[in-house]
Amino acid sequence: FMLGASPDLPFVFDNEKWAHPVVVKPFRIARAPVTAGEFAEFVESGGYRKRELWSEQGWHWLQTGAAPDLEKSFAKFWNKKDALKSAMPPASQRVEHPVYWRRESGGRWLQRVFDRWVPLREHRPVLHVNWYEAEAYCKWAGCRLPTEAEWELAASAEPNSTWTSIAERKRLFPWGDEPPTPERANLDWRAMGCLDVGALPAGDSAFGCRQMIGNVWEWTASDFQAYPGFVPDPYKEYSQPWFGTHKVLRGGCWTTRSRLIRNTWRNFYTPDRRDVWAGFRTCAG
Repeated sequence: FMLGASPDLPFVFDNEKWAHPVVVKPFRIARAPVTAGEFAEFVESGGYRKRELWSEQGWHWLQTGAAPDLEKSFAKFWNKKDALKSAMPPASQRVEHPVYWRRESGGRWLQRVFDRWVPLREHRPVLHVNWYEAEAYCKWAGCRLPTEAEWELAASAEPNSTWTSIAERKRLFPWGDEPPTPERANLDWRAMGCLDVGALPAGDSAFGCRQMIGNVWEWTASDFQAYPGFVPDPYKEYSQPWFGTHKVLRGGCWTTRSRLIRNTWRNFYTPDRRDVWAGFRTCAG
């Protein structure tokens, strides 16, 4: 599979350059992102209290609120060991659910939507979970996060005529090469929030994966690293300082501008970030 952007595109960011061959073993990927209702089952089962579900760094974050990767990232950027200490938030209380959730006395979950608390929208993607939370959910569910190569293949590839392998051609968007429309993707602030995971079937990929563009950014398993032959664009601080300390997200969200999005766009954040319009889908194999 050719991972990355092709040189014939009018504009791509430096970290998308250029398409290069990667080996992708057979895998299965969820047709839609994990819903808030599904994530609530993980919370209800005590997922935030089970050490065996969390990586070492994830458990450290869960217990202390500290983010070693964030400190390393900014120290690398500023070339100062203590650059971020004054800006780091104090250690939080024990985390037991997504950041913008709370529970009523009767047991019902609420979620914050801008300045309002509303009943949990169970059929919409879970939002504002960080990479550690996504990783722990996947372990609890017996699956994993997709790599960015798996994600891009599921979004971009087309099967050959016998469905025994993929064709050489890649799609610019999951549905093809035509520009995004409101029937295909939730972008440009149109819906003022996420839609149910069953919405927008016209935007499905060739393999039936829904909402791979728009609605919610999706965490992948991959570290943010340079592609082979990487050369920074004139704005060198866009990508280069963050290689090795951030995780890759794909797909855009409901606030993303349609003129910028494409299957090859790589977003990146430190794995502790919970303020991002981010969710995830699961993978196996």
